Amino acid sequence: MSTDTLTRNGSAPTASPSYGSGSQRQSAVASATSRPAVPPIEFLDTHPEDVFGENVFGKAQMKKRLPKSVFKSLVQTIEAGEKIDSTVADIVASAMKDWAVEKGATHYTHVFYPLTGGTAEKHDSFMAPTSDGGTIAQFSGKELIQGEPDGSSFPSGGIRQTHQARGYTIWDATSPAYILENPNGTTLCIPTAFVSWTGEALDKKTPVLRSMQALDAQAHRITSLFAAGGSDSKAFVASTAGPEQEYFLVDKAFFYARPDLLSTGRTLFGAASPKGQEFDDHYFGAIPERVLAFMNEAERELFRLGVPVKTRHNEVAPGQYEIAPIFETANVATDHQQLIMLVLKKVAKKYGMECLTHEKPFAGLNGSGKHVNWSLGSSEHGNLLDPGDTPHENAQFLVFCAAVIRAVYKHQGLLRAVVASAGNDHRLGANEAPPAIISIFLGDQLQDVFEQIKGGGASSSLPKGSLEVGVDTLPPLAKAAGDRNRTSPFAFTGNRFEFRAVGSNFSIAGPLVAMNTIIAESLDYCATKLEEATGGDSANLHGAVQNLLTEIINECGAIIFNGDGYSDDWHQEAAQRGLLNLRTTADALPQLITPEVKELFGKYSVLSEREIESRYETYCEQYCMTVNVEANLTKKIARTMIFPAAVRYQSELAATCANLMALGYEFDTETLDRVTQLVKALQDAIGELAAATKDGCEDVRHCCDAVLPAMEQVRSCADELEGLVADDLWPLPTYQEMLFVK
Repeated sequence: MSTDTLTRNGSAPTASPSYGSGSQRQSAVASATSRPAVPPIEFLDTHPEDVFGENVFGKAQMKKRLPKSVFKSLVQTIEAGEKIDSTVADIVASAMKDWAVEKGATHYTHVFYPLTGGTAEKHDSFMAPTSDGGTIAQFSGKELIQGEPDGSSFPSGGIRQTHQARGYTIWDATSPAYILENPNGTTLCIPTAFVSWTGEALDKKTPVLRSMQALDAQAHRITSLFAAGGSDSKAFVASTAGPEQEYFLVDKAFFYARPDLLSTGRTLFGAASPKGQEFDDHYFGAIPERVLAFMNEAERELFRLGVPVKTRHNEVAPGQYEIAPIFETANVATDHQQLIMLVLKKVAKKYGMECLTHEKPFAGLNGSGKHVNWSLGSSEHGNLLDPGDTPHENAQFLVFCAAVIRAVYKHQGLLRAVVASAGNDHRLGANEAPPAIISIFLGDQLQDVFEQIKGGGASSSLPKGSLEVGVDTLPPLAKAAGDRNRTSPFAFTGNRFEFRAVGSNFSIAGPLVAMNTIIAESLDYCATKLEEATGGDSANLHGAVQNLLTEIINECGAIIFNGDGYSDDWHQEAAQRGLLNLRTTADALPQLITPEVKELFGKYSVLSEREIESRYETYCEQYCMTVNVEANLTKKIARTMIFPAAVRYQSELAATCANLMALGYEFDTETLDRVTQLVKALQDAIGELAAATKDGCEDVRHCCDAVLPAMEQVRSCADELEGLVADDLWPLPTYQEMLFVK
């Protein structure tokens, strides 16, 4: 029996009610409110440091099990970005297999990340027959390096057709293999790239690796200019990421009683709860017992997989939470982010809950983002976005920071496009998320430095100082040189930039590819300017840097905005500044296939023109399919659940009215009149939605401009009916029940 069918104490779970009538909804409420307390789990008695990385074939295991020369070769690939020596594959495969078998593994899989945005895997057994009729566990270097899943059954945007099925997975040695455990066995998971028989990328990982390589090359051109004696370190300059994952938890009884949550991840219907998030009492509040038990187990699983989780807390909306890991290199962070979502969903089921990573599961409440904290650096250079205490004197930092400013200004449309989806459209611009206008927040200190540069040269930095609270028993606090701005989509937060517009259900690969590539291009521009201006003479560097920074801040300074991104005034000001306001996915996706974007990705060999076109086609198709599923489900729920409930209540009211009138009593028909009006309006709205979808939803613009408004009209009628129809007749669990029953 799967663990998903067991409660934590091993007993059979309460059956999840099917959706339908009001009585079935009441059954869902009863099931959710009567769940037993969660018993402790044995391995929670261990400390995090005792389990961290125990299921990872990382450096510790490599050093222990591999010959010194092989280990050294792999470390050079992982840390310095050097080409992998394919001759070591058999040795690594044998050691990896022995370690996995000792852990109880019977199978291995090449884990890859197709354009679905999810995780894919095909499992193969280590067992092979012998000539004497027995079996032997074996795993060759060839099997480690290369696999061959079907290349046509995943989204490819036309790169692969049904009759062109060959695709290859390729071992990514820079991301460690790991063990996934199951009660009936364990599996060795090997992170891989996924490419077509033509060599074109069919996945999310390959472009990330390409973009990291491009960024490293251009970053070294800058650091070489500032290196003492012109001798720069060869250490790989990697982009790093620390993505914060927001999510909702709902009891599984409610989840299975809501066909919209089950099929789309968000509620297509639902009136606001009398109490929502207006008291801000959930944010950073005490974590409910069942939720904390879930978090503990999820974190222990992630620790064992080598995922360095640091933070957990309640988020703003009721039922919403957040988990955040420590920074890792962009490639590993991308893989680990997929593992985080996988583990959250798997562990939540064990506690009778479902984890929702949709960007907007509940209308009118905060949605969920995946804030991608981005920086770059190396073991030798440290963090290249660390300004130090006197950023006005840190010329190398100012060049890197200016390069980011220029990159975001020049490629704001691309940054908006890589966070575009049907789900994120419901979130961007609302009160918990940045607007669709891309801008940069620098903070007071850096804003002041760049204003000085614009005026002819920076000579000072605003001091950090200390914060006096006015209570003698409280120690003085070191005060940051500037405040934070949660309304900014791209904010500098001390030693990194935080891309806040990324949706919670996204792979962070796409945003990282965009950031890595646009900043590589900007560093290329800066390096070329400085090289030309200095002519190889470091004595000319100071003046060249001043001229470069002045040029960038004058040309690209319009992208810097430290104010309130939620205000209407900002929308008007942004338009005056010439900034793009791409409000929807239909507006944003065409930015992927502009000549400028194609030239950008082609120049740095990150994505070919055909690969870019394939992604555009794939994302358009995914948007349309998402809207199509939601529209069809909206019609079905409205017709088969909400309309019947409303008509039953209408019939009850009408019968009561008729009976009272027959007895000579007057009856106030206000409620009956309004219900009757809404039932008619609901029927009409369903008809309009049916008309909007009669030919299918295959055009992004039509989905955005016709289908979604028609869906919203159906919902508007249904949500008002929810506030009128008798509670015992209403078929869907309400927001109040789903959000506040813990």
